[in-house]
Amino acid sequence: MNRYLPVARQHFLGALANTSVVVKSISAIVLLLYLLSWAVDTPYALGVTPGYLFPPNFWIWTLVTHAVVEQHVWGVAANVGTVMACGRLLEPLWGALELLIFFTVVNISAGLLAGLSYLLTYVVTFDLDYLFAVRVHGAPAFLGGVLVALKQTMGDTTVLRVPQVRLKAAPALVLLCLSLLRLSGLLESAASLAAYSFGALAGWVYLRFYQRHSRGRGDMSDHFAFASFFPEVVQPVVGLLAGLVHAALVKIKVCRKMVKRYDVGAPSSITISLPGTDPQDAERRRQLALKALNERLKKVEDQSTWPSMDDEEEDNEDEVRTDTPLLSGQERTSPAGGSSGSQNTTGQESSIISFEDAPSRS
Repeated sequence: MNRYLPVARQHFLGALANTSVVVKSISAIVLLLYLLSWAVDTPYALGVTPGYLFPPNFWIWTLVTHAVVEQHVWGVAANVGTVMACGRLLEPLWGALELLIFFTVVNISAGLLAGLSYLLTYVVTFDLDYLFAVRVHGAPAFLGGVLVALKQTMGDTTVLRVPQVRLKAAPALVLLCLSLLRLSGLLESAASLAAYSFGALAGWVYLRFYQRHSRGRGDMSDHFAFASFFPEVVQPVVGLLAGLVHAALVKIKVCRKMVKRYDVGAPSSITISLPGTDPQDAERRRQLALKALNERLKKVEDQSTWPSMDDEEEDNEDEVRTDTPLLSGQERTSPAGGSSGSQNTTGQESSIISFEDAPSRS
C-alpha cells in the first residue's frame, strides 16, 4: 500500500496542476476548512441549519459556504474529486466562468430547497430537531449536479462493463445507494440524501432551461427530459406529470415556454425557430443537409473540370482561324491569271507548292 501512495499523490498533484484557478481555489478552500474543523465546529457556523437559515436569524452566507465544509477525510476526497472531475470533463466545454456559475447555482439552490424541506417537515411533525439538529454541508449537492451535467454531455459513456452501466444511469444509481445507506443506518442523517437530490434537481433545471450557450439557452432534447432519469417502465407517467407541472409554471409565468432552435448550418448562417423541433433531430437533419449540399457541390466541381463539346468546337475554330491567314496570303501571291485548279487544290502540300512556283511581281 505504501508503494502506491507516492504514485497516487503524484497523479493527484499533476491533475490538480492542469486545472483552472476556479478548481484550485475550491479545492484549497475545502482543505483549509477541513483543517479548521479540528478546532472549530465548521458545520454549525458554515453549514445550512434550517432553523437559522430563515427569520429571525437569516444565516444567508451558509447557502454559499456549506458546499466546502467537510468533517471527514473521505468527505474531503469526495468533494475535491468531484470538483476536479468537473474541471476535467465539463470545464473544457463550458469555461471556468460557467463552471463557477454552475457551482454557485447548484449549491445555493440545494441549500435553500433542503432548508425549506426540513422547515415543512417541522410544520408537519413539530419536531425541533428538524430545525436545529440538521446540518446540510459537503459534496453531495454538487455531486448530484455534476452527475446530471455528465449525463447531458457524456450519457452514452460506459462506466462499468460487467454489469454494463452507462453514465446516464449514474444519477439514479447514486441516489439509490444513498437511500440504501440511509435505510441501513450507515448515514447519520438524511441531510446528505436531501442535499444530493436537490442538487441534482437544481442542476437539471439550470441546464434544461437557463444555461446560455452558442445555440441559445437551455437543452430541450428528449434524452435530457426529466422522465429520462427514471426507469423506462415509469417514464410515461413521470413525463406526463412533469409536463403538467411545467405547463402550470408557464401559465403562472414562473417559467417561460421554450422555443427550440433549428440551426440550418448553411453558409448564410440561417437559424429557424420552431416550437416543436427536437434539437437532436435537428442536428441529424442538419448533418444530412450538409452532406447533400457537399455532394451537389462536388458534382458541380467535377462537371466544371471537364470541357464541354462547345468548348472543343470553339478551340477547333480558333485553330482554323490561325491557319487561314497563311492560306489566304498564299492565294494572294499567286498570279492573277493563274488557273483555278491550283486555287481549289486541297491539302497543305499543294498550297505550299503553288506559293513556291508563283512568280514575283516587278
